[in-house]
Amino acid sequence: MKKIHLKISALLLLMLFVVSGTGIAQNKVEIDTKTEGVTFEHFWSNCVGAGRANEGLRAGWLEQLELTQKNCGFKSVRFHGLFHDDMFPVLQEKGKTVYNWQYIDDLFDRMLDLNVRPFIELSFFPKSIAAENSKTQFWWKANITPDESKFGEWHNLVKAFTQHCVDRYGIDEVLTWYFEVWNEPNLIRGFWDGSKSQYFALYKQSVTAVRSVDERLKVGGPSTSNFVPDARYDGERENNKGFEDAFSVKDINTLNWRGVWIKDFLDYCAKEKLPVDFISCHPYPTDFPFNPKSGKGRNLSRHVTSTKEDMQWLNKVLEGSEFPNAEIHLTEWNTSPSSRDAMHDFLPPAAYIVKTNLDCIGLVNSLAYWTFTDIFEEKGGAASIFHGGFGLINYQGLVKPSYHAYRMLHQLGDEKLFSDDHLFVSRNSDNGKIIALAYNYPEEYYKSVPRGNNKREEGTAKELNFKLKDLQPGTMFKVEVLDKDHGNIHNYWEKMGKPEPPTREQVKVMKKVAENLKTSILKADEKGEISIQQELSPWSVVLIEQIN
Repeated sequence: MKKIHLKISALLLLMLFVVSGTGIAQNKVEIDTKTEGVTFEHFWSNCVGAGRANEGLRAGWLEQLELTQKNCGFKSVRFHGLFHDDMFPVLQEKGKTVYNWQYIDDLFDRMLDLNVRPFIELSFFPKSIAAENSKTQFWWKANITPDESKFGEWHNLVKAFTQHCVDRYGIDEVLTWYFEVWNEPNLIRGFWDGSKSQYFALYKQSVTAVRSVDERLKVGGPSTSNFVPDARYDGERENNKGFEDAFSVKDINTLNWRGVWIKDFLDYCAKEKLPVDFISCHPYPTDFPFNPKSGKGRNLSRHVTSTKEDMQWLNKVLEGSEFPNAEIHLTEWNTSPSSRDAMHDFLPPAAYIVKTNLDCIGLVNSLAYWTFTDIFEEKGGAASIFHGGFGLINYQGLVKPSYHAYRMLHQLGDEKLFSDDHLFVSRNSDNGKIIALAYNYPEEYYKSVPRGNNKREEGTAKELNFKLKDLQPGTMFKVEVLDKDHGNIHNYWEKMGKPEPPTREQVKVMKKVAENLKTSILKADEKGEISIQQELSPWSVVLIEQIN
């Protein structure tokens, strides 16, 4: 485990489940609210993703960042394209190279004013530093082809940028930032038109540049894509023949999955005596293998605990490396890496977000949801207001069920009193208040994370049945329910007839509907006890929060 300090709980409770007609019946659990708890970190709030730096200069992007920071607690934001030409970091004036930080300053100033720090992704190449006739990515043409003869210019850019940040914001502030080198360099059809060795050389230039400003600044990588079960990335470049195992096996969950380039990266840094303050990668629970014979691909989803297993693998690798104390920052994660996956707008991701984050306590320093907003243009603009965008919030500012999942996680305390497969009870150490989070990710869907157009609103219900003891008599709790009929804005939009686009008046109504969950108030009896027994419908999430 990395940087997560746990203490032994005095609470040992046993759950007994029996199958009933329509769901799963549960023997009542009794929880002493004064018992010793287990401290845990809200790693889910440490970082969240966004598209590219230039999008952060828009009013709507900033408004949505302010909303998610306030209600979901996000502390930092990671995005692509900080050094892309639309941020104008490198200019040529009178034959001389001039650095221009005005656009970056504008973005960082506004973020910091909202109490959100940048999680620096050092990318992509300005045109003047990229290879001649560089390949590009996205409609905005991110330069991705390296020219090693220009790596000295890259070093100078990174050093000048880092020094500027320290001069502008102060070393105490910048010491809280993270500097990540590039994005998914293993994807030669995506973000890096070069070899593994060339990326390692770029990392060396980057880390020495950052550390030349101050040895305490935090740098890491390799920022590679989702885990794989085969040899496709073992060489210098992606090997299409390496897809065969994942393409041909009947059940991909039977394969042994591992992070991309992680071991090679750690070995390289150890050999070159380079610092690795944190390791980063993107554990999407998916895979996209190609048939080496036909060239056709498959879109595959792994089982619901795959992210947890990936984190366990990563912890084990770090423990056996030269960098056992490196932090773990998983800088992109979602149900899938497609910005046109309809599931992102539906209800099931909320239960998946809650389950995965709670299951992974103690294994990671951040698991950055990709992304907080649908103001995101990797594939350009979308014709529909609901197009399967990554965001917790759509372009019009309508919050999705995934937003509520993070809002509810943020409400939890910092001491765990109890947890099982659908209930997590916590206490806030500052004020002693009790906050519980319940969810129903139906077990019949454990074999694959939800994707695509199937809303999956069906499934087996569960019974929530527990008692809180040793409260003050009269203690009040607010209960909020997110389900297919409450907080599920896509369903409401369908009932409206799918207006494209909705009118201003319709948007105002839809915002209220999206934010309005089913709520009720409960009160502890004269013994200081409160019993909570209700059905958890499939994919629902319930927040039970002490309010006095």
